[in-house]
Amino acid sequence: MSDILERILARKREEVAARRAAWPLEKLRSHTAEVPTTRGFEASLRARIRHGQPAVIAEVKKASPSKGVIRPNFDPTAIAQSYASAGAACLSVLTDEDFFQGHDRYLTQARRACVLPILRKDFTIDEYQIYESRELGADCILLIVAALPDSRLSEFTDLALELGIDVLMEVHDGEELERALTTRASLIGINNRNLRTFETSLYITRPLTTPTLSHRPPLIESITATITNRYPRRANS
Repeated sequence: MSDILERILARKREEVAARRAAWPLEKLRSHTAEVPTTRGFEASLRARIRHGQPAVIAEVKKASPSKGVIRPNFDPTAIAQSYASAGAACLSVLTDEDFFQGHDRYLTQARRACVLPILRKDFTIDEYQIYESRELGADCILLIVAALPDSRLSEFTDLALELGIDVLMEVHDGEELERALTTRASLIGINNRNLRTFETSLYITRPLTTPTLSHRPPLIESITATITNRYPRRANS
């Protein structure tokens, strides 16, 4: 079986190179200074947990490599509004085009449709994408531990936090969890899907949350995310 994650990352490198050529990083970086303040993805989750309410991250997703098209009549605006009405704490919007049939405009449409904080769910491999996420209006980005070396995990986390973007660090096993815990990311996601094979097992989560994360309240999305308290965020960060 082919390594699906490697195929995705190879295509993503080509995509980012093309985007850099079309709109240089310096221009993109300067443009991010003009975008609105982020809505507070992590803060929204913490507020729900603090009040004993479900902290649901609802996903806006058209398709996947394993299932094909999930939502034929895909309307990001209507989906975002329905999630907000149903009481979701945050949204997760797929923007990868080649493998998930996502698009950047889906994120901007969802943002205009409701006031919920939004995670840009994509395969972040370059600092360019972090500035791009800020320009698009994302409140949080996804960093996949299996896709990045330790140096990039820390570098990208620090850059995102500097830009006011929260970070959800995704892991699949104990080794990846240990790597994630060395960064400043305070949202740790446990993915029950192996991104190299796209096979799913619900037995992934339990050994990773016991005892290492047993004291952290779980949140449920397509991944199970937990908030850590190791790195308190400053009010102006």
